[in-house]
Amino acid sequence: MAEEASSLVGIIETTVEVKSTPEKLHDMLVGKKHHIPSASPSLVHGCELHEGEIGQVGSIVTWNYFHGKSAVMKERIESIDPENNRATYRVLEGDLMNEYKSFVVTFQVTPKEGEPGSVLHWHFEYEKINEEVAHPETLLQFAVEVSKEIDAHLMSEE
Repeated sequence: MAEEASSLVGIIETTVEVKSTPEKLHDMLVGKKHHIPSASPSLVHGCELHEGEIGQVGSIVTWNYFHGKSAVMKERIESIDPENNRATYRVLEGDLMNEYKSFVVTFQVTPKEGEPGSVLHWHFEYEKINEEVAHPETLLQFAVEVSKEIDAHLMSEE
């Protein structure tokens, strides 16, 4: 039984090189997430606050996004580490929860070594409901695409 359960649990991660500073990107992904639909309109269609304050631990937000089809996701901020430009979110409801028992997203933005810009690290920790469910590689790619669009938006504001 233990073996079967462990094959359903996974971690995937990737990094994206961006031109924005770690602070700007972290601020957009945490404190100004309601601006993300205007930064990435083809992929992110809406962001609505349900509970708490935007950018605060415990706040709950619903996203409308396009990932192969229109989809919805409700998430809660689990932790924020502004000093290290890191934050963790737990998916509570929505399309993802049709395929996963749990889904936790962490990102961290670090400065590039010796040059302007940042490296954005995405980390997904999840448990699939069964073996038929694919690992969320396409969702990781979606995060990369949104990151690039947010970066371009932030750079155009400078």
